[in-house]
Amino acid sequence: MAEPYKKSSTRDTFESLVVTVILAVFGTTFVLQAFKIPTGSMETTLLIGDHLLVNKFIFAPQGGFLARLLPYRELRRGDIVVFKFPPSDDQSEPGEHYVKRVIGLPGDHIRVFHRQVFVNGQALYEPYVHHTFLDELRPGDDFPPPDAEYLRGATTAWSAEMASSVRNGEIVVPPGKYFVMGDNREQSWDSRFWGFVPLSVVSGRPLLIYWSFETPRDEYMHNSLGDRISQLVGLIVHFPTKTRWRRTFMFVR
Repeated sequence: MAEPYKKSSTRDTFESLVVTVILAVFGTTFVLQAFKIPTGSMETTLLIGDHLLVNKFIFAPQGGFLARLLPYRELRRGDIVVFKFPPSDDQSEPGEHYVKRVIGLPGDHIRVFHRQVFVNGQALYEPYVHHTFLDELRPGDDFPPPDAEYLRGATTAWSAEMASSVRNGEIVVPPGKYFVMGDNREQSWDSRFWGFVPLSVVSGRPLLIYWSFETPRDEYMHNSLGDRISQLVGLIVHFPTKTRWRRTFMFVR
């Protein structure tokens, strides 16, 4: 009588490794993505040093096999989204990841007057907004400006394009695109300064903060090898005292 077939331990290990890699690739491609907040544009909703898990399958794709399997939905006003910086005339591919809040949907009419956002003629209720400068108006606090050329901080391409999207003193969001702003309004470089976000560059929606660490505001500007080593040493030394334990596993809203 023949002995029963037994897989070798090496084969078991190899198969487990292959399955793990496949699941990891699938997960990071379609399900979750790790993302770190580098700037204060979303304060106080998201802080510099917050580490997020981003839900990549929540927003509806343009058809396809996965659309029938996963619980997709359309973007909604108020959603926080992670996206790649939209390509410009001199940049054929999207750039680094940004995180902002959706203010305008396709077809919406947007106006900002003295920091109050109006959508389709109605004042938008925004309990999440944080204002850094309370006593003076800043660029973008009134938008669109009377003359797009004088919006300080705007990209050249958006200054030239902006006027074509203005109707009766309001920005009209074109089909398939979204108008986004940071919650920390006077410290956010957003759609007011560089234009609309196409659905095609949206990566997903932040799900939760899995770790938060007190981080200097200018850390993202220091990328040399020496800076990275210094940052790593500081993280190890100060991990217990600078971890924001109360923010760990907080859901993002």
